[in-house]
Amino acid sequence: MVYNMDDKDWKIIGILKEHGDYTTRQIAKKTLLPPTTIHNRIKKLKEEGIIKKFTIELDNSKIGKSFVAYIMVSASLAVLKQKHKTQYDLADEIRKLAFVERADIVSGGTDLIVVIRVKDVEEFDKILLGKLQIIEGIEKTQSLIVIHEHK
Repeated sequence: MVYNMDDKDWKIIGILKEHGDYTTRQIAKKTLLPPTTIHNRIKKLKEEGIIKKFTIELDNSKIGKSFVAYIMVSASLAVLKQKHKTQYDLADEIRKLAFVERADIVSGGTDLIVVIRVKDVEEFDKILLGKLQIIEGIEKTQSLIVIHEHK
């Protein structure tokens, strides 16, 4: 069932997207709604599963993880079948790697798109050749290096 959101819900979500750490009072000031309304609406949005979680955004350059690459992964369906694995299992296995930000199953000329974040090209080389490409079920990879990240 689709939850019917109104303008108030959208205003609250818009503020939370940019400022997930705002208190209900701060959101109330921005929306001109009473704090109790904000509290109740956020509670309802969480109960309905619209707001799944609150999270943080890191400044990756300050923690030495400013090298980003998109890796297009082609799966070997024969190997996956032999190992009684699916593309979902392969994506889950890839997501468990510490340097992986996302691993999504896609349609088209490739099976998965993996987003990784590492320190530099040397670390990228080590993890691509030494960790990612050796996972059973991965047939080949093609990498796209991010040269400018939109923030």
